[in-house]
Amino acid sequence: MTVKIVDSVCGDLREAAWTLYSEAFAELNALAVQRHLMYRHEFDDVMGDPRIAKYLYVGDDDSIRGLSIYTNDLNAVPLISPPYFARHWPQHYAERRIWYCGFVATQADARAATAFGELVTAMYHTAAAQNGLIALDFCTRTDEVRHMARVVRLMLHRLSGDVRAQRIDEQQYWLYEFPSAAGTDPVDGAGAPTR
Repeated sequence: MTVKIVDSVCGDLREAAWTLYSEAFAELNALAVQRHLMYRHEFDDVMGDPRIAKYLYVGDDDSIRGLSIYTNDLNAVPLISPPYFARHWPQHYAERRIWYCGFVATQADARAATAFGELVTAMYHTAAAQNGLIALDFCTRTDEVRHMARVVRLMLHRLSGDVRAQRIDEQQYWLYEFPSAAGTDPVDGAGAPTR
């Protein structure tokens, strides 16, 4: 097993990558408010975008066992704000030493932890060689169930001997419900039936 870093994933390899990715994130779509599974056309765009490196954890039979995406071109990442990074880490940003990990997907089998570890290690070496920063995101549920912030911090500490981690932002989703308001007049709110 080995990690290969490529600019583009095409043909049968892309189909295998899509299967791995969609199976890894499909369940999360029903467990997290924000969509974590790209639509197929979005996935295809990412797989063909040379600004985004594709890290493939490949088995001895050339099958994809894990996949991650990684870039230091923050404009290539939808839904993040490059000006945020430029404001907080101006020198790193100007020198393109901020790396963003869009996702890490592994096959759900006994080798998943190995695949995850090998992909994280490869991405760490890319950023560490430039004295870079690594940013990533995951939803609350993933952190609560899989303890991702802690797991990634421990892995990076094992690799570097010294790592500092900080939560740089958090988005909350709220739902407001009005169970006792049903049947009230929307104008006077007195509960009188509307005519």
